[in-house]
Amino acid sequence: MDTSEMIPVADLKSPGVIEMANRAERFLAGHRWCKRIVAGWLAWALVDKAAVFFFRLEPVRDGIDTELWVIVGDLPPAYLVCDNAHTWQKALDAYAVEMMDWVQAVRDGRGVEAVIPVNAPSTEEYADMLQRRCNLIWKLFVDVDPSTLPTDK
Repeated sequence: MDTSEMIPVADLKSPGVIEMANRAERFLAGHRWCKRIVAGWLAWALVDKAAVFFFRLEPVRDGIDTELWVIVGDLPPAYLVCDNAHTWQKALDAYAVEMMDWVQAVRDGRGVEAVIPVNAPSTEEYADMLQRRCNLIWKLFVDVDPSTLPTDK
């Protein structure tokens, strides 16, 4: 992954972005397959709304991805593999696609065990809120020229 356009987490200046980076690191480090975080970068952020971080990690065993995107903000945190997401916008798109699978499982009355974990009750109310956020992600951040987007760094 090319990190030349990203900001190392250690170099962040904005208190709001630093807090989001801390949340992303805690989220990632909280998984038992993550032995330690080796390095992290901010790809894009709007404080308190959404942030996309790229992390390299040392896994506890072979066969676990060592590079992941982590999305945090006013939405459920998630990690995504980089295989089909080579930019932060593609990572946000993949995030929204995965979250919409959760929304559809809730609406269909299916269990959510086979979809991305979401730290919210699997109710229509939360499905509606998450769908609105995913629609905003696509409209405001994914399907636009990244140079036109506001960002906090």
